[in-house]
Amino acid sequence: MTESTELGPEDRKIVTLARSVRARNAVPEGAAVRDETGRTYAAGTVALESLRLSALQTAVAMAVAGGATSLEAAAVVSDADTVSDQDRAAVRDLGGPDTPVLLAGPDGTPRASVSAG
Repeated sequence: MTESTELGPEDRKIVTLARSVRARNAVPEGAAVRDETGRTYAAGTVALESLRLSALQTAVAMAVAGGATSLEAAAVVSDADTVSDQDRAAVRDLGGPDTPVLLAGPDGTPRASVSAG
């Protein structure tokens, strides 16, 4: 992972969306993705007895369900220090290995960026 605190307006938007979902739903993580047309999908952690998905897996699933065929970027707001391999794999499946995945702390401060690959 490389540290990066410089985000463009579209990347700031998905970090803000991820942060708001995390706070509004009181879940461990919030995530958002931007598809090839610029549409955004935001989601929180799903923790049901029969279904467990990370916030980023949920956001990717929402994008697929909404008709997205690719991703431009993804963001996760979390206390974690890294983006899990499973989350990166979900982004890679839809967006390809070069899709950037941004990691921000609970306050929305960007901590790192890594490719989905």
